[in-house]
Amino acid sequence: MRVISGTARGRRLASFRGDKIRPTADKVKGSIFNIIASNFGHLDNMMVLDLFSGTGSLGIEALSRGAAKTVFIDENPGSINILKENIDTCGFAERSEIIQATVESGINLLSKRGNRFNLVFLDPPYEKGLIEKTVEEIINKQILDDSAVVIAEHSVWEQPLMEYDGLTLTDRRKYGDTEISFYSFEKHQ
Repeated sequence: MRVISGTARGRRLASFRGDKIRPTADKVKGSIFNIIASNFGHLDNMMVLDLFSGTGSLGIEALSRGAAKTVFIDENPGSINILKENIDTCGFAERSEIIQATVESGINLLSKRGNRFNLVFLDPPYEKGLIEKTVEEIINKQILDDSAVVIAEHSVWEQPLMEYDGLTLTDRRKYGDTEISFYSFEKHQ
């Protein structure tokens, strides 16, 4: 696992041993960022939220490509240790914030602080119903910018809704047993 592009291009990221955590494959990550670039523009100065962040691969890639800041949320102490190591390896400590908490608690904290995000990565454990619950939570807690894009990684056997209170599915791509769903606030005519 490595950083694909940007200022930290080629840096190797630490990962987990075993199969309890499933980091986003480099091929899938590259595809995600190509889709972001072609459909939503560059990442310069974006505020990014990486939920269920694990190793931080997606949020770190966003920083490498110009995001202003990434907030990482994960409750697993092992994930937090690897995440800190990866952020330090890439030199992104000043543009990163790590919140060790459940995703729900972390979202509540961000809402109370008035944080708003342009780009949200959501990569929960597969097939546990966490995508719908989490997307509804980030909408209800009003932490999304009006131009926000939410990208959810999930199993092909788990099909998130087409729309969540105005946040509409704009693209869905399949990579083996993994699907990536892209959501944004569509302007209705």
